[in-house]
Amino acid sequence: MSGLEEIGIPGSEYLRDTLTNCSDPLRAIEEFQTENGILLPSLQPALPLLDLHNVRRLQFHQSVFLELRTRLMERIDALASKTEPPDQKSGQKQLLELLAKSYPVIKVPVLRPIVMHLLQRVDTIPPGTIKKLVTDKELYRDCPIEVKRHIWRQNQSLFGDELSPLLTEYVSHKEESMFSLSTKNSLYSVSPKTRRQSELIAKQLEMIGQQVKLYDVTLQFLRTLFLRTRNVHYCTLRAELLMALHDANNNAICEVDLCHKFAWCLDACIRERMIDTKRGIQLEKYLDGLRKGQEVLGDIAMILCDPFAIYTISRSIVNLLEQVVVVSEGLPRDNREIALLLRLANLALSAWDIIDSQVFKEPRLSSDTISKLVPSIQSVMVDDQIRLSDSRIIEELARDHPEDEPGSLPTPEPLPKTVVAGIKCNKLAVLITLQYVDKVCNGNYGRHNIPRLLPLLADCELDIWQNDSLINGLVSSLCSIPDEFARPAFCQGVFDEFLLRSSSSQENVIKHVVRLLYFVAYKMPVDILVTILEVVRPSEEHSVPVHKAYTTLRDKLDKSVLSKDDEDTDVSDNMESD
Repeated sequence: MSGLEEIGIPGSEYLRDTLTNCSDPLRAIEEFQTENGILLPSLQPALPLLDLHNVRRLQFHQSVFLELRTRLMERIDALASKTEPPDQKSGQKQLLELLAKSYPVIKVPVLRPIVMHLLQRVDTIPPGTIKKLVTDKELYRDCPIEVKRHIWRQNQSLFGDELSPLLTEYVSHKEESMFSLSTKNSLYSVSPKTRRQSELIAKQLEMIGQQVKLYDVTLQFLRTLFLRTRNVHYCTLRAELLMALHDANNNAICEVDLCHKFAWCLDACIRERMIDTKRGIQLEKYLDGLRKGQEVLGDIAMILCDPFAIYTISRSIVNLLEQVVVVSEGLPRDNREIALLLRLANLALSAWDIIDSQVFKEPRLSSDTISKLVPSIQSVMVDDQIRLSDSRIIEELARDHPEDEPGSLPTPEPLPKTVVAGIKCNKLAVLITLQYVDKVCNGNYGRHNIPRLLPLLADCELDIWQNDSLINGLVSSLCSIPDEFARPAFCQGVFDEFLLRSSSSQENVIKHVVRLLYFVAYKMPVDILVTILEVVRPSEEHSVPVHKAYTTLRDKLDKSVLSKDDEDTDVSDNMESD
């Protein structure tokens, strides 16, 4: 019972000394009970009654203690709830005085909750008390989250120790969901609000509370980790934390984060999966209002670098380019919306460079991008629309005149040289091309371009293999068109000239290939499938999740595709022998 002696109450040391030096231990114990028991005259007659009901004194004293502790905590809450200036100051003064008198008993397990409750309810914990809590690991571990926030404000390293495992788990969860074999859906199928309701986000919000300083430290951690790893999931977390605070009406933090209004508007766009004219103007107005060299540009770029934001921006660009092709005859350079979307995409792809260089200047968009490259990509869209119209005409003629020989589509024109060169050296071209491939996978036209465009992406300047979220969206779209993989030329364009072209030994490449095969293998030629399986077979150097995913794929194929091929081979062999 260490600590009781410090406040004038006989504890374990006093009792030990008394029993060691006394001549009559039983009498000493009786005197100790009398002196330290509940000194109420009205209670004495009741104790024998409790004895008759076999109620032990320990049980009685524990019940009284719990009742007194509850009432004391209620009194502490009452003092802390005084909000008017004179009463508030008086209440906090009484709480601090009570804390100073009661802190010595914090080492007593049954009394510790009272002291911790006091620490929770005071506005400012004395520095000396914080130092004592930090140096005692047991006490620090038992501190409520409200008390730990006071500690973390003065000891950021401890805050980092608590936060780092949550950040690591968050990124791991994102990567696991990207490579999951349980669904064809991409990472982008989950709504923003659903993502923000995860347990990991809730834990981080609880750690931050209303403390602006802890929020700033968290953002600094995210910037540092993004710089160190280039992992864009930290950008996602940057945006999700801010919007989760917005959902929780945490105005104390939202009002001081200069990115709040921008992130709020962008979140609405992500929810709708498009940036319409009205919200585009709002985003543009915010960017135009930034002062030259203002550091908030780094955070804006980081929020835009969130894969969900990049997906929304690139999707809006492709939809708008197609709309210009079909509806109007204007050029991209004359369209203000396209120029803004390209500006946002360019800023998103420059996030790492801006934060790394600490030069908070919006990167310029080259004139060739909007005057030459984008129109060239648009010309590919025009050819696909013409090809779609031709195919419909051929189908109608075949239906109206079945006796005539059916027509065929002409061989597609080669891709424009500007597109081929642009994909290799322009990050925006890569982004638009990836999104266009995603669109044609989910449409009924332009699929002949997939094997032609994907090989160009394998050697582009934007290392897409460092950004699994981009590949995740593409692979998910390819999973939705398994019939195309029945054609060897299509398989060659997707696997040999794209997915397996750079490095088939990289873990993320193997995971993407395994996930794609899991959903399309049953349509593929077996000889091609067997070759790819052998190429991506993981070695001893690969991690357990890679081996597990590959084994799951093989088990599925052995029960269906590969076993069926063995049966067909046996039948054909028997026919030849007969």
